[in-house]
Order: sequence, then structure tokens, then C-alpha cells
Amino acid sequence: MSETPAPERTAEDARARMNVESFNLDHRAVRAPYIRIADRKVLPAGDVLTKFDIRFTQPNVAHLDSDAVHSLEHLMAEHMREHTSDVIDVSPMGCRTGFYALLSGEHTAADFAPVLEATLQDLLAATEVPAANEVQCGWGAHHTLEGAQAAARAFLDRREEWEDVFPA
Repeated sequence: MSETPAPERTAEDARARMNVESFNLDHRAVRAPYIRIADRKVLPAGDVLTKFDIRFTQPNVAHLDSDAVHSLEHLMAEHMREHTSDVIDVSPMGCRTGFYALLSGEHTAADFAPVLEATLQDLLAATEVPAANEVQCGWGAHHTLEGAQAAARAFLDRREEWEDVFPA
């Protein structure tokens, strides 16, 4: 996978640099589906954190259903840990176009892609959403396994496009 940098912004698009990485991303310039490194931090003790932007739908064009996002979050958070011990967190984007995955260690998008692919294959084989109940979830009735699987299938069907974040 290429680690292609974001295209340069034009003077018209110039804005003050913001603290949140995704607020500095020109969402018009990306093409979903994709995986990209959104951030990498070296902590004071030298530990490295890598944050991935996993974009399922095209920003400002389409979004995932809220129930599907919730179920994808549960399924990916549970199953991704079966493929790497480096997972710290898997979180949905508020815009409902994708997810962030935070991993410990130095990772590339090419390293992460097989982990995500295996996770989504597990999701397709799942027969239930983990922790989709009142005891383990703040909104246990707000899930759809079928919706999560449809979104995962659509993302996997376009696997060859994951590395092409900023098309020419």
C-alpha cells in the first residue's frame, strides 16, 4: 500500500491549521473505501501509536446506517484483537463514514490491511453481534448484524482500492 501524502491545498482552501488531523484533511480529495495513517505519535518513553482512518463510504456523499455503525464497532473491536495484540481502540467516526483504529507500535497501511481484511472476514461469518445486550452495551437494542455484514462485504468487495486514498 502506498503512503501517498494528501494533495496540496490551494490558496482558496487554505485555513488555519487545526489540532484534529481529520479537520485538516480535504475530504473532497479522498476516495473511499480506503485505509490511511491518520496519525502517528511517539510517546515520551519512546512507545509509538499508529492511528488508522478506515473509510467505508465517500465523505459528504454517503454514510453508514447508525445501527450498522454500532454493530461494526462491536464486531471489529472484538474480532480485530484476534488478529493482533496491538489494538488499543476501534472507534466510529461521528460522520458515520468510517472508523479509527488505534494500534500500539509502528505500523503501515500495508501491514494493517491483512488484519482488517481478516477481521471483516470474521465479521461476515459471525452469527451475532458481541455484547449487544443491556448489560454490556449502553444501547443494546441498537444493532444490526445484517447491516454490519452488508457494509463489511461492500468494503471487502473493493479491497483493491484500499491503497488509492488520493486519486489522481
